[in-house]
Amino acid sequence: MDKAVLITIGDEILSGNTVDTNSNFIASELKNIGIKVVQIFTISDEIETIKNTLNTAFELGDLVITTGGLGPTRDDKTKKALAEFFNDEIALDEVTFNHLKGYMERRGRADILERNKEQAFVPTKSIVFQNHYGTAPCMMMNLNGKLSYSLPGVPYEVKPLIKDQIIPYLQEKFNLNYIHTRIVSVVGIPESILADMIEDWELALPENIALSYLPVGTRVKLRLTASGDNENKLKQQTEEEIQKLLPVLGDHVIAVSEDKIETILAEILTERKLTISTAESCTGGELAKMITSVSGSSKYFLGGMVAYATEKKINILNVSKETVDQFTVVSEQVAQEMAKGCQQLFDTDISLSTTGVAGPGKGVAGKEVGTVFYTIRIGDQEVTSRLYMPHLERIDFMNFVSQKVIQDLVGVLVNG
Repeated sequence: MDKAVLITIGDEILSGNTVDTNSNFIASELKNIGIKVVQIFTISDEIETIKNTLNTAFELGDLVITTGGLGPTRDDKTKKALAEFFNDEIALDEVTFNHLKGYMERRGRADILERNKEQAFVPTKSIVFQNHYGTAPCMMMNLNGKLSYSLPGVPYEVKPLIKDQIIPYLQEKFNLNYIHTRIVSVVGIPESILADMIEDWELALPENIALSYLPVGTRVKLRLTASGDNENKLKQQTEEEIQKLLPVLGDHVIAVSEDKIETILAEILTERKLTISTAESCTGGELAKMITSVSGSSKYFLGGMVAYATEKKINILNVSKETVDQFTVVSEQVAQEMAKGCQQLFDTDISLSTTGVAGPGKGVAGKEVGTVFYTIRIGDQEVTSRLYMPHLERIDFMNFVSQKVIQDLVGVLVNG
């Protein structure tokens, strides 16, 4: 078993009202046990559509996972489609009903048990994986040795079903290869030039190691994915290939292990026992959010503030009013004074500041949408940079700038 197909069921996904995060999560978990997702479908909750898609999915892969479309009402079309596709019928499963009853009682919702009883009706040929975080169970069915799993659509129900039950089941039942992944983070080289630089190294990679280029902002993540039946050998093999790559890229490499830039920063700050704080305007707290998303960030992140109003920059961060009047609040000078004031306010080794125009309306003094200045201050030294990204929507702008600021900080800390 090495190829999977994912099917997301629900009009709310097709309409754009709900983002499909389940497919990303499931694909990542399957990849870790050597199963590659070869196709992802998003379809409406209609019986014929579901049946037709299942038919196509089983032609493409030997594992099919559906999410969504499982409801507590009698008009649940997904279970009907499963029953018809597998030439089966739907009946009450006593084990599932007792599990559902206990789940409802523990939450003080026994009064609506009868209304949710339909969740315990499943195709008779299915093997049920009980849902400990919701009312809709997961149903596994077999088609000539190929498997399908039908899960509810709520992400906090999907994740434990996949991690705690489905993945262990697949690992135990099938002789799956080990998968080992390493990330090499590269900055300061455009992707096309990077590809040319490492072409000889890439062409010489062993057949069991695949390379992917993953641009994130202005960083390129080189992901090496090795597969085989010996986990220790894979780890040694990927390490040897990375050591061959490092001399080619030199100081452009900022990390050779972690994936997320905020996790890379966390390792550096923890190792060097450095503290950090943030003063944000146009990023609206996104910088602080990224930094504190890492477990253990309280060791190095002492605090941050969103000084959105000009008077707060002046009153709290000690930005000079004269500086604002002369250069406007979106300027190199204000970014520098924000960083210095922040460093003093929180008494940290490092401070970061951002000031700009996220849009869609213009900022003060007619500054163009997409303009941002940011300062990285380490001790008494500071570096201020300017970005101009008018093409980004507001949320994308805030995220991109925050990624870039942390990336630049990591670059300074790694390379000096």
